[in-house]
Amino acid sequence: MDVLAKFRLPDLTRLQGRRTRLIRRWLAACLLLTGALLLVHPGSARGAPTVLAARDLPSGATLRAADVRLADLPDQARPLGVLSSLDAVDGRLLAGAVRAGEPLTDVRLAAIPGPGDPGTATVPVRLADAAVAELLGPGRRVDVVAAPEPGAPASVLAGGATVVTVGHQEPSATKGPLVLLRLPEAIATRVAAISLERPVTVTLR
Repeated sequence: MDVLAKFRLPDLTRLQGRRTRLIRRWLAACLLLTGALLLVHPGSARGAPTVLAARDLPSGATLRAADVRLADLPDQARPLGVLSSLDAVDGRLLAGAVRAGEPLTDVRLAAIPGPGDPGTATVPVRLADAAVAELLGPGRRVDVVAAPEPGAPASVLAGGATVVTVGHQEPSATKGPLVLLRLPEAIATRVAAISLERPVTVTLR
């Protein structure tokens, strides 16, 4: 009997209890480490608010609440200059077309025009020739010309318009970028309406 006692099997219950305690301690250490990483790198781990296009939007569109949405994206998926607040895009003009789900960056928005002279209005006009837009810059004075069409000869729509900003040119676009022009209020509506019906260009002063 003494010999058998020396070769007695270990208590399996005690071994299982010790293994369970070790697993619990290991899991607790992992949770603490994960929590520390979340505190040190909250943006990359949890994502940051990012403004996305809620649907396909054309160049020159005025952004409204239904056109955009907020989503949390990790840092590696957020491009430079991305916008993080819906208030930053409300009422702004798109300088280029965007696809649904595309993050909106600062270069996608036309610059906000500064305060103009009393009695003026800012009108978005898409030029028929992209090469002409490359010659323009803020403060340049131009005349707005509507191209001739059957039954409608070429005509000067407005003289002495001031270029406020020139939008981003899409590589695949057939027309020129969106150009914001400051015009007298009396003719601003007419220029905006005709530019939607006929090709428009500008002559430089």
